[in-house]
Amino acid sequence: MNILSAVIVFENLHEVKRLFHWGPIIALTVIGVCSSMAILDSIIWYWPLDTTGGSINFIMLINWTVLILYNYFNAMFVGPGYIPLEWKPENQQDIMYLQFCRLCQGYKAPRSHHCRKCNRCVMKMDHHCPWINNCCGHMNHAYFTSFLLLAPLGCTHAALIFIMTMYTQLYDRISFGWSTVKIDMNAARHIHHPIMPFSIAAFAATLFALGLALGTTIAVGMLFFIQMKVILRNKTSIEAWIEEKAKDRIQYYQTGEDFIFPYDLGSRWENFKQVFTWSGTPIGDGIEWPVHEKCNQYTLTIEQLKQKHDKRQRSVEYRVVEDYNGACCPLGKGLNTFFRTPCTEEPRIKLTKGETIFATRGTKWWMYGDKVLNEEQANVGGRIRGWFPRRCVEKCHYDSANNSASEEKKEQ
Repeated sequence: MNILSAVIVFENLHEVKRLFHWGPIIALTVIGVCSSMAILDSIIWYWPLDTTGGSINFIMLINWTVLILYNYFNAMFVGPGYIPLEWKPENQQDIMYLQFCRLCQGYKAPRSHHCRKCNRCVMKMDHHCPWINNCCGHMNHAYFTSFLLLAPLGCTHAALIFIMTMYTQLYDRISFGWSTVKIDMNAARHIHHPIMPFSIAAFAATLFALGLALGTTIAVGMLFFIQMKVILRNKTSIEAWIEEKAKDRIQYYQTGEDFIFPYDLGSRWENFKQVFTWSGTPIGDGIEWPVHEKCNQYTLTIEQLKQKHDKRQRSVEYRVVEDYNGACCPLGKGLNTFFRTPCTEEPRIKLTKGETIFATRGTKWWMYGDKVLNEEQANVGGRIRGWFPRRCVEKCHYDSANNSASEEKKEQ
């Protein structure tokens, strides 16, 4: 029993560590600044508690803060749900339709993906969010989306408080310490005697909080609309990308296939209910899913296997000709490489002269690919893939010959 208690305490401490990351620190700081400044501005300068409207406004501000933090912490600590380690489908024949995860030593269930940050296969993974320092997936998708809705609403309310506080204080009287400025706007004055003068420090703090509130409203509001767009089609951000690649693959090879996304139930309301429920617990166990009548449980995983095979076919072999230390913005690789580093959390990989790497995509200055590992490296660390500067590699000559030969065959 003591061992079990120790394990539970350790797991709880591990979850608490999620707070000590730049994402939650910034997010909670923004929430704290906007909420506290809105409450202080209301009570002291704009809408005191001795009025009915002021009391209602104060309660609404408190409610926004509580609801935002409730959904934020649930999104962080409830987590997305993980596929059990060493998971296999009940029917052994279904293994042929699934990808194997060497890190989890099990198969990837439908809609699951392995997260490099969480180091686990995540149920219905949408993305890894640095602001909650956790993945957004099956179990916390509703909490995360609710947070994306409530945060802009709360910040909009706070922004109105900040604007009206500065307006009324400019209208009535602003004391900057050296003089008193009276502004007559030829309108009916709202007579109010603040608890303390609206100093230059209070004005600066309110203006700063207003900038945070407006920025959060725009940025988080855009994320909310993106999330709702995929939720109403019963997709995740990753699955939307898989669907796009499926269309590209079919068009490129002219296969004549008719790809149907299997999890779109045909009704936005039905798709909505797959994520949002009255109980707060999403429908399903995270492994088996309701699918379109023309599809089955493995329609999407089969498409993923096809895309994986196509990715291998299209990959180009390169040899490393210049060492690279894995820096995000390397100073010694040229100005264009430094300033045009990919804006993504995907890793950079170290390169040593003489190594071989298969590139699958890239930009003018950077490339993304898998490093060819020896047997010992493969057994220890699995795959090593990520971004690296294009100038550090050169295309293998024999690969160019193969590409030329294949082009000649196509022309014939």
